[in-house]
Amino acid sequence: MQILLILDGVQAKESAGYCAMYDICGARSDGKVLNCPYNIPAVKPNDLLSSKIQSLCPTITGNVCCTETQFDTLRSQVQQAIPFIVGCPACLRNFLNLFCELTCSPDQSLFINVTSTTKIKNNVTVDGIQYYITDAFGAGMYESCKDVKFGSSNSRALEFLGAGAKNFKEWFAFIGQKAGDNLPGSPYGIKFLPTPPVSSGMKPMNVSTYSCSDDSLGCSCGDCPSTAACSSKSAIPTQKKHSCSIRIGSLEAKCVDFILAILYIVLVSLFLGGGLLHRIKGKKKSSQMRPLPEAVNSQKPDTIQSQMLQNTPQRNSAQLSTVQGYMADFYRKYGIWVARHPTLVLCLSVFVVLLLCVGLIRFKVETRPDKLWVGPGSKAAEEKRFFDTHLAPFYRIEQLIIATVPNTPHEKVPEILTDDNMKLLFDIQKKVDGLRANHYGSMVSLTDICMKPLGEDCATQSVLQYFKMKSENYDEFGGVDHVKYCFEHFTSTESCLSAFKGPLDPTTALGGFSGNSYSEASAFIVTYPVDNAVDNKGNKTEKAVAWEKAFIQLAKDELLPMVKAKKLTLSFSSESSIEEELKRESTADIITIAISYLVMFAYISLALGDAPRLNSFYITSKVLLGLSGVLLVMLSVLGSVGFFSAIGMKSTLIIMEVIPFLVLAVGVDNMCILVHAVKRQEQELPLERRISNALMEVGPSITLASLAEILAFAVGAFIKMPAVRVFSMFAALAVLLDFLLQVTAFVALIVFDFQRTESKRVDCFPCIKTSKSSDSSDRGHRKAGLLTRYMKEVHAPILNHWAVKILVIAFFFGLAMAGIALSTRIEPGLEQQIVLPQDSYLQGYFNDLASYLRIGPPLYFVLKNYNYSSESRQTNQLCSINKCDSNSLLNEITKASLTPELSYIAKPAASWLDDFLVWLSPEAFGCCRKFTNGTFCPPDDQPPCCSPDQVSCGLSEVCKDCTTCFRHADLSSDRPSTIQFKEKLPWFLNALPSADCAKGGHGAYSSSVDLQGYENGIIQASSFRTYHTPLNKQVDYVNSMRAAQEFSEKVSRSLKMEIYPYSVFYMFFEQYLDIWKTALINLSIAIAAVFVVCLIITCSFWSSAIILLVISMIIIDLLGVMAVFHIQLNALSVVNLVMSVGIAVEFCVHITHAFSISIGDRNQRMKEALGGMGASVFSGITLTKLVGVIVLSFSRSEVFVVYYFKMYLALVLLGFLHGLVFLPVFLSMFGPAPRHVEGERQDHRPADSSQP
Repeated sequence: MQILLILDGVQAKESAGYCAMYDICGARSDGKVLNCPYNIPAVKPNDLLSSKIQSLCPTITGNVCCTETQFDTLRSQVQQAIPFIVGCPACLRNFLNLFCELTCSPDQSLFINVTSTTKIKNNVTVDGIQYYITDAFGAGMYESCKDVKFGSSNSRALEFLGAGAKNFKEWFAFIGQKAGDNLPGSPYGIKFLPTPPVSSGMKPMNVSTYSCSDDSLGCSCGDCPSTAACSSKSAIPTQKKHSCSIRIGSLEAKCVDFILAILYIVLVSLFLGGGLLHRIKGKKKSSQMRPLPEAVNSQKPDTIQSQMLQNTPQRNSAQLSTVQGYMADFYRKYGIWVARHPTLVLCLSVFVVLLLCVGLIRFKVETRPDKLWVGPGSKAAEEKRFFDTHLAPFYRIEQLIIATVPNTPHEKVPEILTDDNMKLLFDIQKKVDGLRANHYGSMVSLTDICMKPLGEDCATQSVLQYFKMKSENYDEFGGVDHVKYCFEHFTSTESCLSAFKGPLDPTTALGGFSGNSYSEASAFIVTYPVDNAVDNKGNKTEKAVAWEKAFIQLAKDELLPMVKAKKLTLSFSSESSIEEELKRESTADIITIAISYLVMFAYISLALGDAPRLNSFYITSKVLLGLSGVLLVMLSVLGSVGFFSAIGMKSTLIIMEVIPFLVLAVGVDNMCILVHAVKRQEQELPLERRISNALMEVGPSITLASLAEILAFAVGAFIKMPAVRVFSMFAALAVLLDFLLQVTAFVALIVFDFQRTESKRVDCFPCIKTSKSSDSSDRGHRKAGLLTRYMKEVHAPILNHWAVKILVIAFFFGLAMAGIALSTRIEPGLEQQIVLPQDSYLQGYFNDLASYLRIGPPLYFVLKNYNYSSESRQTNQLCSINKCDSNSLLNEITKASLTPELSYIAKPAASWLDDFLVWLSPEAFGCCRKFTNGTFCPPDDQPPCCSPDQVSCGLSEVCKDCTTCFRHADLSSDRPSTIQFKEKLPWFLNALPSADCAKGGHGAYSSSVDLQGYENGIIQASSFRTYHTPLNKQVDYVNSMRAAQEFSEKVSRSLKMEIYPYSVFYMFFEQYLDIWKTALINLSIAIAAVFVVCLIITCSFWSSAIILLVISMIIIDLLGVMAVFHIQLNALSVVNLVMSVGIAVEFCVHITHAFSISIGDRNQRMKEALGGMGASVFSGITLTKLVGVIVLSFSRSEVFVVYYFKMYLALVLLGFLHGLVFLPVFLSMFGPAPRHVEGERQDHRPADSSQP
């Protein structure tokens, strides 16, 4: 070829057919070649070069302005970019045209102006040019490429090729930068300009651009959302469920609140109207019919006299139901037998329960979260198992968060990126690298257990990766400035790639920034991914746990002081931290619980005894009886745990902490009611008769309450959640054993205690007998206590007033309506900070996680049984590159990521399938290559093509004969055949990514495809990875899981494939998807069980319905209290709500039973019921629970304060108000009519009772 040289001082010729640069005249120190500034006519290439140029640059024909060496340089440089954009042909063509015209266009001098030169070895070389190019071409190129994705990093290709440019001018500015030594980019500066000077005679380059929606070179919907076919089908991935609301002026109310308010007003209006009308009619009727007071007054003494003669309490003179009659008859005979054989009863009953306690030798506690909260039929657990066995278990996470602190509360948070802080981070890393943990004599380091995508270096997520994790590189690379440079070039610059050869997204290593302003970050987030194993294979898990414990200790002892010295904060966590802290939590409140029991015991001892009198308190007190009762309660709990331990069921921390308190609270009621019933009997009667009459009086109601409680707990056995199911079973048996011990052993103990009192023996020291005689008032009719007199003479008359009744009914129904409205505001979930001890190091970690993290947990869409054969359409139904279906899985994920506030999907998915198809493509000529013998040939910058010690790699002798795996003619519509797919997939998954081919699948996709049995055309399992948006609250986790599941179900139906979402937290949050359904079903069954028991025993539908109403109101109000105190709905609160049904029975059954067996009109019967049972309900039920609950407020654990103190306190207060205020009023207005006594029955019972 004849080359014409430009002499210095000669005017450059700028016209068609002339070059501005030609050939190579030198190279920089880093090996990058530089063009010659030769202004010569375009040269005709030989046929081989012409065909080469045509294959890459079809717009250039005829003469050219490049030599074969120049073209090879162009080809090798664009080769690095092609894999990023080859999936979108329009973008690829526009991008190639930009550089083809720059390098080889025969009209180069029309739009290229050499502005500066430099001498290298006496040769003049190009150092800077002006490239005139129309805005139309720039805009067209940018529009075609702006949405193209790069799969393996879940990001746009422009993040790699244009530093995230927002328009074509920013992209051109990035491309035109003169690259520093050993950095990718142009060896000379390029200034892109839209129009040349008019006098120059130059014209801007304006080759036609292709739209990404072009018919021939169109891109997929994922890479080109503006395509008509895509935008027409684009739909919001998940419809956000807006709650219905009504606006009245400036006031906006939820529909449910508005409806309930209207309903309440209507009901209260009807009630008030009906009440006034009834009162007016009642006054008219009373004025017409005057009762005869003599008849009334003469009846009562006879009744009382007959009662005294028959030795039967007055309230039993009403006819009992059939079942209650049989129960009363049984308790009458049984009471006499127990009173005569107390020792036998006590020994037998205690022996049976002690026999059950033998099972405690097999006692075990379940602490594994997956066994506590995930049911055996859990869909999420099954999906996790499939993911772990077919792909790979999700890695374990060890994390450090180092953050700055503002000097004043209103000051802006300082940036974390300073030289001092970076050096501190290196010091911390050195400590972590040097950490060794002892695992059965062998020393375990981070390198032994960490995740290594490419098999060499740990995949630590830290900004130190921009320095290859080496402190000696810090100053050499440029310190903080290099970090900031890498924020924009982390995917495209070799020096910014991590030590494990992958790009490090700043989002994963920094926190506390907004948008992409990484330099403003206020926190370093250092994550150490550690390999996980299914079923602790190869002791991997045990080694990891050993290292994690040492890691936490290191953070506490050494790292924390280092960070505090720099006036920074440090929070930290390991994979095993939560389980370890929960174990510590289980012992944190033993003292608090013990004090609670002691306080209840002290109160019981006082409540069971008589009013203290100085001269006889040591005889009339019931300390020994109270202590014996508490021991019986403990025995029932141990018997329950022993029985279930014997049959192989493990206990839980909830059982150990809650059931003793629960059974004590329930058992104390029965103890107080039994003792008070005995004390109410006539003192002239023999002890066995008093015991018999007391059991006749309260035995049916105690049985009714206990059976209702047992059934209320037993229904929990049908809950799938193991922790709740096991709790319910343990609690039901414990309450049953407690009831049986109360009516056997405790009644026997009452006999012994009353014998001790009558023998004038000292309480607690029964061997000591006093000679003092008791007061004369001790014999005969015992004077009613102060509380009993208050209930009968003050409380009942106040409630009997008609105005008070109306106010009470209106208030309590209003409370119920408010409870319903508030319950809609309860959120599902269980904040982790509440479960952990308040002094746990994880408290600060979770707070920092919510404050600083800017990316959510990884989300995988798992595909089962992918048919990749040529006959199947599934490949195009999945992929998102050119010629893929517009509604394919990956295109739908991309659409969903455009509305992250609805879908909770932050980014498009990393697709092994897209990258595999691109890797196979003939356009990506540096990727899928083969030697002449048909074996895999790696890219030119990898061994054996390039030795590791070479600074730069070119065409080597070893790989010079490598060819692309396929030509276009070998593929069918750019898709491989079944055999081609099967043969090349392992190549792809083993191919290392590098500059010459960034699409290699090793590392990024090593665990994304299950190759077991794939030879038959079916891939059993594969996954596509993306990320959730940052999830800061429990409701975010629940909603994100629900959104992902709804999305997967929709796509599965559309594509007729089996696709499900998986994230590491799904297994534990699955329970919250239908926690409301679980709660409502179990509450309904529990309340229905109580109703059925009441109906069977009382044979009164109306009495049972009233009990049902009161219990329902208590539960509804408790739900309202949960909303007010922001108590979430979870396993703990569901257990508490089911338990509340059982405890609520206590507050209403005894009063209702006393009312039903009393005589007189409703007001009189209400007064009798309050006088007889009101004091027992207040002192034996309300106060006993209250004193025990209040102690729980001093707990060190917030879970006790929130779920036990607040909920129990609310339950006790609501139960007290409903049982002793609302229920008496409701009974006095709407209670069941009394059953009148038949003379034959009344004459018969006392006669029987006199028999021995």
